[in-house]
Amino acid sequence: MAKLKTRYVCQACGSVSMRWQGQCPDCAEWNTLAQEASVESIFAAKHDLSGGGQAIRLVGLDTEVALPERIVTGIAEFDRAIGGGIVPGSAMLVGGDPGIGKSTLLLQVAARLASSGKRVVYVSGEEAANQVRLRALRLGLGGAPVELAAATSVRDILTTLGNGEAPALLVIDSIQTMHSDLIEGAPGTVSQVRASAQELVRFAKQQDMALVLVGHVTKDGTIAGPRVLEHMVDTVLSFEGERSHQYRILRAMKNRFGGTDEIGVFAMEAGGLAEVGNPSSLFLTRRDDPVSGTSIFPALEGTRPVLVEIQALTVRLASGATPRRAAVGWDGGRLAMILAVLEARCGISFASVEVYLNVAGGYRLTDPAADLAVAAALVSALSERPIPSEAIILGEIALSGEIRPVAHAGLRLKEAAKLGFERAWVPSGTADAKGIGLAYFGNLRALVDQILGR
Repeated sequence: MAKLKTRYVCQACGSVSMRWQGQCPDCAEWNTLAQEASVESIFAAKHDLSGGGQAIRLVGLDTEVALPERIVTGIAEFDRAIGGGIVPGSAMLVGGDPGIGKSTLLLQVAARLASSGKRVVYVSGEEAANQVRLRALRLGLGGAPVELAAATSVRDILTTLGNGEAPALLVIDSIQTMHSDLIEGAPGTVSQVRASAQELVRFAKQQDMALVLVGHVTKDGTIAGPRVLEHMVDTVLSFEGERSHQYRILRAMKNRFGGTDEIGVFAMEAGGLAEVGNPSSLFLTRRDDPVSGTSIFPALEGTRPVLVEIQALTVRLASGATPRRAAVGWDGGRLAMILAVLEARCGISFASVEVYLNVAGGYRLTDPAADLAVAAALVSALSERPIPSEAIILGEIALSGEIRPVAHAGLRLKEAAKLGFERAWVPSGTADAKGIGLAYFGNLRALVDQILGR
């Protein structure tokens, strides 16, 4: 016995309401609730198990399972981010800002796999096949045997692929343009995105075919559509970067076949996305003479150390003016905390000084281990005393002014030594590293004294 009910689903976040409202109660977006019909089964008694069913096979945790085979694309940075290669039968969701290079990256991956003898199908719901072909020619991939199509009907796509040998890789660009005739609704609505993705993922699992879905993102950077879309796929990749900067980072947000602590780094060039084997080269500035207000910090992305330059600028204001604090690539709240600790614990006042902080190259830092490098850059800028160019700085600052140890310090120091840095200013208790000299600091006042030459 089924009862037909009406509900209202938010097209922005997927929230369900029993009545129409002008504003979604969950995401606060206006005029996004759309009416949908749902079938709800109503059981008046206990479940009846006499109607049959099939017993499922239970296995133990100690059951031996073969590791999934991977298809190596030949693009090392892409393979690194997803755990070593594409797993047949897996579904991946790739999100990123408009114009960041999602389609370019996937076209390069598709061309590389097709050139190695794999059958690859690229379906675009946003561009005509000729437009995709023109982009491939511009990238120097015109000779790759990739099969192209421009379609938005899921039924047509699955019918076409089901008539012959299943491809090794299917790219759908993008899932928000797909339409399933099993349910009502325009492409891009929550119900259509969910239904289309479900059909495509089920077909990929049945055919042991790798599936890549391109997803649009909202203004706050999350993938548009229902949250369940991220649960349906095996891997969620985020393609990040500033359009005004050269570098791009491919980061795994979810990965059922590998870790989420690896990144792939690319540089956008005239011929497409180029792999960056040494990401530190993008974010470091080589100078002959030291400059005040700069410090080098060894950030860590998964197991990959990336050396970045932190730049600070201070400007003294006339009496009575309100100073400004601006941070690019760093949390403004954490900057305010470090300024407060410098004043309360070290006696350095920034009350009449404007403070500008920038992470070079458009890199974004969230690692608390960068606290000490930020503080050093601020003190250096205020005192106009440069930090030695051959030194790196790392450490987390507590509110008491103490400097706390950081995770994976040995890995960071090893990378710095490999790039020619000779010294490191580190928290007390950090283990020695080969090839680089360490200067230990137990509190922030000791670091300030070192910079000021006290």
